[in-house]
This record gives sequence, structure tokens and C-alpha cells, in this order.
Amino acid sequence: MKKSTEDTFTLGGKTFTSRFILGSGKYSLDLIRAAVEHAGAQIITLSVRRANTQEKENILDYIPKGVTLLPNTSGARDAKEAVRIARLARELGCGEFVKIEIMRDTKYLLPDNQETVKATEQLAAEGFTVLPYMYPDLNVARDLVKAGAAAVMPLGAPIGSNKGLATADFIQILIDEIELPIIVDAGIGAPSQACRAMEMGAAAIMANTALATSGDVPRMARAFRLAIEAGRDAYRAGLGRVLARGAAASDPLTGFLR
Repeated sequence: MKKSTEDTFTLGGKTFTSRFILGSGKYSLDLIRAAVEHAGAQIITLSVRRANTQEKENILDYIPKGVTLLPNTSGARDAKEAVRIARLARELGCGEFVKIEIMRDTKYLLPDNQETVKATEQLAAEGFTVLPYMYPDLNVARDLVKAGAAAVMPLGAPIGSNKGLATADFIQILIDEIELPIIVDAGIGAPSQACRAMEMGAAAIMANTALATSGDVPRMARAFRLAIEAGRDAYRAGLGRVLARGAAASDPLTGFLR
């Protein structure tokens, strides 16, 4: 069956057919290759400190041409630092896309929503395509829309935890109420969890640890691609009803032998 090319989504004027985004915190050549070849990743994040390194390895050497770079502001503790990192990434040739990550909390690595809104507003005004990472809160998401965000990226669970959709109910509220693409980021640990997020109506999934710590990275990348595609197809088809109680026969209860 030929795959439809009609189901796409757009960020910053760019159209993407893949709904898998690689977070490259635990990057390696094998991980990036698997994400592109087996998961179909068209967007890959990178830390500016890794793009600006003087060491032998540079993550930019690993990312294939044609893949959209999504520099993140990892390490920023407030909006001022995040803006400075984003500007540096643009100077390094990483483009206009930026993922805002602002964390004052070093134990749980939870995003600072208030500072994230400030950074989003300033960077959007400077022409960046801003994808803010945030704790799922409807009022904050609305503020991010007003600030000029291109998408909203709520966490599913704490970064690197692989615990899945711990915040599913709150993410669903954002999907239902916010018109921007909702990209589920952080905590997705299994293809089944990615599938569930897509069934809910998420626009895309970002994952890193789930692939990087698996026993077979290429196979896991492929599993994520298939799960995301299945979840998206299910969402587009419309999930079947859920009974509040009791049961309903799939065949008519008529014509019994007597």
C-alpha cells in the first residue's frame, strides 16, 4: 500500500512528513543514523555546546544534509540565558529553529514555564521559530500561543525517565484547546506510549533515551516509526466507542438455535 503524502504538518514554514523527532542528548553516530534511516526523523535537536566544541567530535558532522536542526537551550536557567544561547546557535549556522529549555531545578529537570514564556516572546519577535518545552498547563500554553510559539512541547514524564505519559490528561487538554501543533517531549519510553500519544491527537513525538538505551537501536527506531504511524492513522480514522458499563455484542443477538 502506497503511503499517503497528504498527512503533513508545518513548523516555521517547513512541511514535514515524519512525526518522529530525535532528541540527541545521548547522541552517537549509530543513534542518529538509525533515527534517520529507520525512524524517518526529519528534525534532530542538538545542544549548542556540542555544535561549538573544539573537541574531535562535533554533532553537526553526524547529522545528514536535509535534516532540520533544532538547537536547544539546554543549560539555560532563565530567559536571558536562553535568548543568548539561541542567538549563538543562529550565528553558528544552525538556522532559525530553536527549542526553549529553561530549568532552574537540577533534581527533577522540570521546565520553568514562566521564564519559557518570556524567552519565547523575545525570540519569536526576533524571527526565530520557537518550540518551547513546558510542563503541561493550559494557561501557560495559551500564553505561549500569544508569545508567538510555533508549537507547544509538553513533557510526558521527567526527562530521561522512560515513564511514558504520566501527564496524559493534561496533554489531552492542550490538544483539545490549543490550535498549535502539540509535540509530546520527554519521558516517552516505548513505542506503545508514542502510539497512545498520537491516538490522542499529538502532532509529533520527540524521543531520545528510549532509543539510545535500547538493546537494538535500529530496531527500536523502526518500532517507533511504525507505532507513530499506527497511532496517527487511528486518530485520523476515529477511535471506536468506549462503553461506560456492560457489554455490546459485535454480532446481532438474533437467530439463536432453539
